Amino acid sequence: MKNRREKNLVPVIVAAVFIALVLIVCVLVNQIVKNTPSDVKADLYEYFKFTGDLKEKTKLSVTKEDEVAVILNNEKREERGLLVDGQVYFPVEFVRRQLNSKFYWDKNENLLLYTTPTESISAQVGSSEYSVGKNRQSVGYAVVRAEGSDVYIAAEFVKLYTKVGYQMEHKPNRIRITSVWGDKETVTPKEATQVRTKEDIKSDILKEVGTKEKLYIIKEGKDWTEVCTEDGIIGYVRKEELGSTQTKKEDMEFNEPVYTAIHRNDTINMAWHQVTSAAGNKQLSGMIANLKGVNIISPTWIKLKDNEGNIESIASADYVNLAHRCNMEVWALVDNFKGEVSTRELLSYTSKRENLINQLIAEVLKYDIDGINIDFEAMGEEAGEDFIQFIRELSIKCRLNGIVLSVDNYNCVPEGGTAYYNRKAQGEVVDYVINMGYDEHTNAEGISGSVASINYVRNGIEGTLKEVPAEKVINAIPFYSRLWKETPKSEAELAAEDAAAEYVPYTLSSEALGMDTMDERLRLSGAEKVWDENTMQYYFEYTKDGVNYRAWMEEERSIEEKMKLIKEYDLAGVAAWKLGFERNSIWDTIIKYTN
Repeated sequence: MKNRREKNLVPVIVAAVFIALVLIVCVLVNQIVKNTPSDVKADLYEYFKFTGDLKEKTKLSVTKEDEVAVILNNEKREERGLLVDGQVYFPVEFVRRQLNSKFYWDKNENLLLYTTPTESISAQVGSSEYSVGKNRQSVGYAVVRAEGSDVYIAAEFVKLYTKVGYQMEHKPNRIRITSVWGDKETVTPKEATQVRTKEDIKSDILKEVGTKEKLYIIKEGKDWTEVCTEDGIIGYVRKEELGSTQTKKEDMEFNEPVYTAIHRNDTINMAWHQVTSAAGNKQLSGMIANLKGVNIISPTWIKLKDNEGNIESIASADYVNLAHRCNMEVWALVDNFKGEVSTRELLSYTSKRENLINQLIAEVLKYDIDGINIDFEAMGEEAGEDFIQFIRELSIKCRLNGIVLSVDNYNCVPEGGTAYYNRKAQGEVVDYVINMGYDEHTNAEGISGSVASINYVRNGIEGTLKEVPAEKVINAIPFYSRLWKETPKSEAELAAEDAAAEYVPYTLSSEALGMDTMDERLRLSGAEKVWDENTMQYYFEYTKDGVNYRAWMEEERSIEEKMKLIKEYDLAGVAAWKLGFERNSIWDTIIKYTN
């Protein structure tokens, strides 16, 4: 019986051993499989997202083989280039946003423009010729290709005016662009290895790389390093397979344009003179004696007349001559305040901008005016690109004729929503950027408050200095204050209001008053002014006939606090709105910081 039982156990033991061996083999095989890198090659057309739908998206007659993937500074972009007749073309907006913002596309006149410090360059769609000022030049390719709203610029043409380098690869078409130069971290493999789609040896292979292949490091992880190959493939390599990191400076020869600017050797003390008629020019003679230290006067002489670029002017040779005899330069102010004029309509046409610029320059030269002060307000964000192109083009003519160009800007604070004025671009090409450090509270806002509290002004200056060099920044101060009037609403008015609207028991209005007039209102009210440390202004309030009045005053002490900021930030100077609102003693305060 015992032998029989032992014989019956043998098959069981053998089977158990066999199963154990099978399990061990399976585990070993699984481990081997798990640790064996994938040898599957990635489809680069899929990797670069060549969908073949560019023809539908752009309306251009292109095929999948005409598309060009774009890698910019070792980053894959969504934008697509085109390969036409052996030339690579970039979308115009990609060029403007990523490579060189000075390119401008006039969609109304189908014209590509580029401005240098001294010349305007233009190219028409489909032409291999382009204009540099009055001269014609030619290249062996179409500079611009367009169909409808889809516009492309030849990469070679972009490179003429932009510090960019690029390398073109095929199968699939891709272009690796470098526009950011300097120290670059690179690495080479210790041995032949693979660049993979993911941080996983089981992910597909993008490219086999050898020990001499330079890889640009994008990001280093614990076990994997994200890299970009020299031919524009971005993926991952195991860290253990890479050598030591090397840092090398990369650069290319390029003659950057030099924008010259006119700078006074003294601190600017500028005043705006509101002149509304030719007869108003005679007021200057009566003001001269009181204008201590003023070296720039800016009369409001020129207005946009229509949407064709014509102007209205009340400039006066006698006014200019008198100012010059009193050692004052004259910067003629140009505004867009005429209601029937559309700033966007005018500035979005190259021919209309050219007409406007020619008329402005002619007017300045005719009257021996020293400068142009552009004050375009409420023009809307949609006009931003056209406005900057206008400023660039105007700066060329001003530079060539020795005319000072300054531009007025709303006080630069984040909540102001005026980034489309592009102060950075202004700062590159104009002589002075003026920050209008006032109108913190206006009737339009429906909230009473200071015209120019100290923090509002400080924030505006600091915001401007993030984009414009201090030697080009002029901070403008107000010679006026607002007397706010809060008139209680009647029961009928309150009952008629929308129940969802914010409850405000009064109707708000205000009037802008000069310094002496505000002092007189204070005296008549019998109120007492109190210094407010938050605004750095005197404040007073009073009630008369059931109506509440309040004011934050501009006078010598508040103006001095603003002048201290101009000194603290080492700005080019100060401007003031407007003559007639000040009292004579204010100039003694200002010249303490401008002389």
